[in-house]
Amino acid sequence: MGNINNLPDIEEMYDLAELFKVFGDSTRIRILFLLFEDEYCVNDLADALNMTQSAVSHQLKILKVNRLIKSRRDGKQMYYSLADDHVRTIISMGREHIEEK
Repeated sequence: MGNINNLPDIEEMYDLAELFKVFGDSTRIRILFLLFEDEYCVNDLADALNMTQSAVSHQLKILKVNRLIKSRRDGKQMYYSLADDHVRTIISMGREHIEEK
């Protein structure tokens, strides 16, 4: 049996649970998959997802607050991309898990 003292502190476990909640929305997962390939502006994401710009912006804000994506400004346009390779790894591992037979 493991050592109960090896558990992360309660705040760290709370933060981890909150992070996984972000992955609990299929729209956000779809956005992340698009951002695997390239960076996109809100207009392009909205078109690709057949959603309103407002709905996409709302999801992007959640992803950005949780540090899963980053943005850069080019003139008046804001472009979004994955924050780092950790995001790609989390999604890839999740896919691998659900595809196990």
